[in-house]
Amino acid sequence: MDKRFPLEGIKVADFSWYGAGPYVTRLFAAYGAEVIRIESNTKIDGMRWQSPRKPDVTPTYNISGMYNNFNPGKLGITLNMSHPKALEIAKKLVSMSDVVLDNFYPGAMEKWGLSYEELVKIKPDIIVATMPIMGITGPYALWRGFGTSVRTMAGMDQITGNPDRPPIGTGMNAWPDWTCNPHHAATAILSALHYRNKTGKGQFIEIAQLESTVCWTETSILDFTANGRIQTAMRNRLPNAAPHGVYRCRGEDREVDYSAMPDTPPELKKKDERWCAIAVFSDEEWKGFCDVIGNPPWTKEERFATFLGRKENEDELDRRVEEWTLEKPPEEVMMLMQQADVAAGVVQDGEDLLTRDPQLKERGFYVYLDHPEAGVIAHDGLTFTLSATPGEIRRAPLLGEHNEYVYREVLGFSEEEVNQLIMDGVLE
Repeated sequence: MDKRFPLEGIKVADFSWYGAGPYVTRLFAAYGAEVIRIESNTKIDGMRWQSPRKPDVTPTYNISGMYNNFNPGKLGITLNMSHPKALEIAKKLVSMSDVVLDNFYPGAMEKWGLSYEELVKIKPDIIVATMPIMGITGPYALWRGFGTSVRTMAGMDQITGNPDRPPIGTGMNAWPDWTCNPHHAATAILSALHYRNKTGKGQFIEIAQLESTVCWTETSILDFTANGRIQTAMRNRLPNAAPHGVYRCRGEDREVDYSAMPDTPPELKKKDERWCAIAVFSDEEWKGFCDVIGNPPWTKEERFATFLGRKENEDELDRRVEEWTLEKPPEEVMMLMQQADVAAGVVQDGEDLLTRDPQLKERGFYVYLDHPEAGVIAHDGLTFTLSATPGEIRRAPLLGEHNEYVYREVLGFSEEEVNQLIMDGVLE
């Protein structure tokens, strides 16, 4: 029996750009949906210039590691939506689609004549999903932003970092773009497809990225509701664990090529420090922890005998723990702790994940694909596997790579018509 994918036959018109929207359709493309990514030379998706990029490759719109990792398996076309003739083509594409997705500010699709009200006239059972930053109503509805700004508005930066320093969040890591926002959106679209299979009716889906991200701020809302307490940054600590932190371990020299990142500060180039996270929640785990480090005399001191005592003396406790971890590489610390049923994990960097992590390597998580301009590059693999209908990661499209196929084979334009559209600037 030929391998089949669970979303075979589903067609998605993907108008989105940058991160959160394209990651939604990444999931759909990996499991068999035909995703047509609509872009334009007149306004290049900023993700196409995002790092990382190989330094020895000719810079083009097609070599961004970020773009290629967010858009595998899609068909790429160009369509200049500011051209008067583009609307008719976009509507024809919608008429053949099951899902339309965008992550623009409210009103953007309407300006092009692609409001939900117009799209249901074309295809009554269409599923339209929009992912505005703040939602389509409310006083902040027209605010624009990225995953980094959504993260700050959602309160995540307030609870991340050290209490004696300004909030740091996750730096330039636009964390909501590939976690809460796309996965909430994908779940909603799958639910709408299921509903349509049962009723024959489509739906309009709104995913406000701010609200999606607020849902992932753990207990901060509940803590304020129940206790009137505003959570703030607490380093790597938790109220119900001690020790709980990230501890320096024995380092090692590594050769690192920073030629692609010439502006990296010297302090960030240090590779002689490595770290391991350790978390002790119960008295039983505390006993296991003490056994691992050899039950030194300080572990029997009265101030460390109870959980409350350990919390009251947490600074000194962390210093004592680090005295032990500094003598061992983080991998050894992790294995010793885990063997004693104490939660611990190596703090890994990108090189560790790609080349050293034995679990990811054994399971073949990273997929290496040969890109015609970027060369062989690694892609994140499938985030879940299905035994009967497995997915697949295929390379991302070049800008406008599938114009010929989509406009000729899918939309049915003649060669003369396509050539005329090119000459008129419609397919820029």
